[in-house]
Amino acid sequence: MKTGNSSTRKDWLLILLILASFGIAIYFYPVLPERVPSHWNIYGEIDGYSSRFFGAFGLPLMNIGMYFMFLIIPNLDPKKSNYKAFEGSYHLIRVVMHIFMIGLQILILAAVMGYGINVSLIVKLSVSMLLILTGNVMGRFKHNYFVGIKTPWTLANEEVWRKTHRMAAFVWVAGGIVCAASSFWNSAASAVLFFVCIMALAFVPVVYSYIEYRMLTREK
Repeated sequence: MKTGNSSTRKDWLLILLILASFGIAIYFYPVLPERVPSHWNIYGEIDGYSSRFFGAFGLPLMNIGMYFMFLIIPNLDPKKSNYKAFEGSYHLIRVVMHIFMIGLQILILAAVMGYGINVSLIVKLSVSMLLILTGNVMGRFKHNYFVGIKTPWTLANEEVWRKTHRMAAFVWVAGGIVCAASSFWNSAASAVLFFVCIMALAFVPVVYSYIEYRMLTREK
């Protein structure tokens, strides 16, 4: 992975997004209430609040922390040489995650300010899009210890890693489409379907990696 000035030049969009998130927080901070909604359940109901400071600056601070985390991760990974092979996909994931965070910040502030925002719908659609975009590049992830589906079996065997990520790429795109479609169905059943779909996307690759590993080790 590139470091230093070359990395900073490539990250100009990410840096602008983070600066914009702090600018938004500074602008809205004086008019926010003392208690700011910070969490909605799967039915779109507010079930958590935070302080005015955290409501304004919590997500921007997480965003900048995430920026440095993404920069440091490749240098800590024992398989850091593999990151070069999926550098474009890694950068795309970084951009998407930062956009997701700033979008979430704007959504929360808009809801707090009394705009007629369907928080549940927008969050579900955003998560669905995140799954689809991640799924589209997941098959390109090379063997590493930080990015991708990290189970004992994918980390133990590069062939299991490759097969699991190719399978998961298809499953995540398909699951993201299902999640997006269910988002427009405004009922308790749709909320349950969305939750079950997310859990399945997390669980299926784990099981698949175990099965693939057992099959490969038996062949040997």
